[in-house]
Formats: sequence, C-alpha cells, structure tokens
Amino acid sequence: MPGLDAALPKPRSLAALRRAWQGWQPTLGGTTLALLSSLYFAIAGNAMFWHASLAGREIGQASTWGFAGALFVFITAVHFLLLAPLLNRWSSKPLLALLFIVLGFASFYMQKYGIYLDPSMLRNVLKTDVGEARELFTWDLLPHLLLVTGLPLLLLSRLRLQPGGLGRTLVTRAGAMVLAAVLGGGAVFLVFQDFASLMRNNKEIRYLITPANLAYSLTRVAKAEAAQGPRRPIGTDAALAASWQQRKKPALFVIVVGETARAANWGLNGYARQTTPELAKRDVINFANVESCGTNTEVSVPCLFAPVGRRQYDESLIRGSESLLHVLDRAGFKVLWRDNQSGCKGVCDGLPSEALSNAGIPALCDGERCLDEVLLHNLDKVLEDGRGNRVIVMHQLGNHGPAYYKRYPEAFHRFAPTCDSADLRQCSREQIVNAYDNALLYTDHVLASTIDFLKRQEKDYDTAMLYVSDHGESLGENNLFLHGMPYSIAPKEQNHVPMVMWFSAGYTRDFKLDTACLKARARQPASHDHVFHSVLGLLDVQTGLYERPFDLAADCRS
Repeated sequence: MPGLDAALPKPRSLAALRRAWQGWQPTLGGTTLALLSSLYFAIAGNAMFWHASLAGREIGQASTWGFAGALFVFITAVHFLLLAPLLNRWSSKPLLALLFIVLGFASFYMQKYGIYLDPSMLRNVLKTDVGEARELFTWDLLPHLLLVTGLPLLLLSRLRLQPGGLGRTLVTRAGAMVLAAVLGGGAVFLVFQDFASLMRNNKEIRYLITPANLAYSLTRVAKAEAAQGPRRPIGTDAALAASWQQRKKPALFVIVVGETARAANWGLNGYARQTTPELAKRDVINFANVESCGTNTEVSVPCLFAPVGRRQYDESLIRGSESLLHVLDRAGFKVLWRDNQSGCKGVCDGLPSEALSNAGIPALCDGERCLDEVLLHNLDKVLEDGRGNRVIVMHQLGNHGPAYYKRYPEAFHRFAPTCDSADLRQCSREQIVNAYDNALLYTDHVLASTIDFLKRQEKDYDTAMLYVSDHGESLGENNLFLHGMPYSIAPKEQNHVPMVMWFSAGYTRDFKLDTACLKARARQPASHDHVFHSVLGLLDVQTGLYERPFDLAADCRS
C-alpha cells in the first residue's frame, strides 16, 4: 500500500548499533554508583538469604512483604555503608569489578551446594588446591557468571565517573552514609521482633548476606593469619614410659586420616549396603558413634591432633600450637606424614613429610590425582633406614567430592548406575550415593591393605592402625551437598564419621591391651577429642598433657 513502507521503522544496522553503544557513556557520581551496586547485590547475590529468612511465611500475606521489604532496605544499607568509604575516581571500577566477579562465583556455589561463607569455609576455599578447584568448575557455572557477573561488568565498562571537589564529595558521601544508617536501622526497628527472632534462632544466616559475608570472613581469616607466629611448643615433658624398657620390639603405629567419609554409609556401622567387606573379615574394632571436630578439613585436621578439640574449641590456640605429632617426635618416635590430599594444615610443620598427590605412578595416578593406594607405595622402603619407634600418618583423598567417581578404580565400580560428573545436579540422588559408596568400598580396600602391610612387619615391629575420617558429607539430604556447614547447624551427615582401630597380636600382648574391653568401649559415643589422648595412651607416652578421661583405651590396659 502507498505510504506503508514509509511508516515502518527502518532496521538499524549492526554498525549503527555499535556506534550507539560506543556513544552511550552515562555519568554517575560515586555515591549513586555505590547505591546502585548495593541494590544489585541485595537482588542478585542473596537468593539463599531470602530463602532462609522467608522460610515458613505465607507469600500472600502483607506481613511477609513488609518483613521482606525491611530486610531488603537493611541489606542494601549494609552494603552501601561498606562500599561508600571505598569508592573514588581511581578505586570504583576495579573494586566493583572484583566484587561482581566474586559475587558470581560465591552465589553460584552457595546456591548449588547450600554452603555458608563463614570464616571457616572461606579458609577452606583459600586453601583449596588446583585439583580440587578444577573439579568444581562445571558447565552450568558459565551461564550464571554471564548473567550475574557479565552484565554488570558490561555496564560498568561504559560508565564515566562524575568529577567533583573533594570537600563536596566528602560532605555528600557522609550525609548519604548517615541516611543509609538511619534507613537501615529504621527498617529493622519496624520489624524488630521478627528480625531479632530470625537472627537469634538462625545466627549463621548472616553468612548468607553476600558479598558482606565475604568481606567479614576474609577480614577474620586475614587477621588470624597475620597474628600467627611460631607455633607454641606443647608436651615438652613428653617421654616414653618406663614400661618401654621391657619391650623387645619397637612400635609401628599408622594413623590414617580419612577424607569425607560419613558414618551413615559405613558398612561396619550397620549400613544397608556392605561398603566395608574387607575390614569385616579382619579383627578390627569399629567405633560406631564418633563426632568430628569440624565439617571441613581446615578445621578438623588441626583439631584432631590437638589436646583440646571441640569441647573447648579455640581456633587461634589450636593453629598457633604444635600438634600430637610434635609431642610424639619429642618422645623419640620417628614421625612421617604421607599426603594424598592438600597438605597437613600445619599439623606436621617442621616434621618429615611426603606429598604423593601427584606422584606420577602410572597405575595409580592420572596426571591430576592419585588413588589412595599411593600412600602404601614404597612404604616398606621407608622402614629400611633402620629400626625404631615410628608413627606414620597417611592423609587420604578418600571420598572428596563432588567427583566421587574419580576416587576409585574400575574394579570397585560395584554399585550402579553412578554419577560420573562433578556436576551433582545432573545426577539423581541414587547415582550420587552409588558413586560415593563405591569410593567407600575403595577406602575399605586401602585400609585392609594397610593392615596386611602391618601384618607383614610383625617380625620387626609391634604394629597398630587407627583410622578416622576428618568430617562427613551431605548427599542431597535437605537439598544439601558436600560439606562445610557451620558446625552449630550442620546435619549429622557432615559431623558423624567412621573410626576403626586394629592391633597386631604382638601389640596387644606387649602393651597389655584388652581388645574385648576396647570393643565394649567402642559401642559408646566418642569424638575427635579422644584421638590425641588415646594415641598417647596406646603408645605409652607420658606427658602432663595427657587426660585419662579422653583415652578410649585407658580402662583396657593393665
């Protein structure tokens, strides 16, 4: 029709769109930029916080919307008060770019695995090695980053910061911060009863406010690391008891530190599946009700080897002091830490150690990780440098997730179908549990092989083994995966762990150990707090640090 073509808008060329984009450079002041960024943080980075804080409320009720609105103002004000003092013409873009990137990663993993970014978890993240980090990068991370991080970075790249005099900027910024404090405080005041109840009953919920949780936790971790100096010596009076003079053989005591094995799936504990068939054929002492000191390796391993663990937990004291291994070394034991994980977390500082996680043994290693049998590789050669009392610690890769399917060789692929991906959301819970249980089967094999190795050394040593996992794991219960929940709200799947002891006939005879008595004690509750004192007692080491009530075998020795 005549005139119709003229009425239709002409499509703009890509070149024109490009020129329009290049010409679009809005100008914002630092205060406005801080406010817009704070609003974005409250919206885009806090899905878990909103879910937790509004749980159990009816979405259609006005009180729910009023409470949510007050929380939104409060969170925005908190982030504004954190940002406003830091943004200027030189720092605004790099600082915000970093925060947008961190926000993208943090919000993704928090939502995917249900984790809380408290200081303990952040330290665990910072100490994660390359192999662990690589397994956490899955394809579903990409679209999340493009949306949550890429979009604000794109807009940030086009912004121009409005110049202004220093005096005027300071006055404006200070006034805005006062207003933000008043609005945030006023919003909380309006819903104070509900707010106080939420924070009192769910103290850990503050670790879901992102990225404020990162700023707080990073500050706490940095402060603790900066304050840490030389480790305080402990057990300086440690010595072998007089009874050692009557023994004809030295002792070889192996401590196996498991990784992410949970008590609920441990065959010896009565699990529906037999995930410990090889240990079941050996005369082991199984402790069925053991509580860990933490829910991640960074907390549990130092605590496990400390004289005072969870019952009087003091993180700075534990990290600033020597460990059980230093006490044993001081008493005359040759101590060796063999690691197939991410290090000893300070427990073996200054003592002999071997890193085997990338040993390059073709039958056991794939170039990225090694199977746990690497901990037994050439172990007999370790004993060739002469006799003497020895304590060898083997730190397993164990059941470390999310790539459970990589933790065992094909021969242990018995429960099927399995989750053969590090992206657990792509798998059914059955597949995840099958892969996890296969990894436990392999741990059972490694422990049985360790016992067999120790049996072969009986002509030269009195031998014994203690196995205990550092923490447990969530496998989808309550939509939680992996581990690292704050201890006070952690489910039992993350803090109940397997523990097993084994002793050679010579050991029980020479140390006058009543294994029947110890099996009876194994039916009672125990915890990581018992490990330090039980090892001292089992090895007959005298020191003022020893506490008999926390020695599991105290009443089972003559």
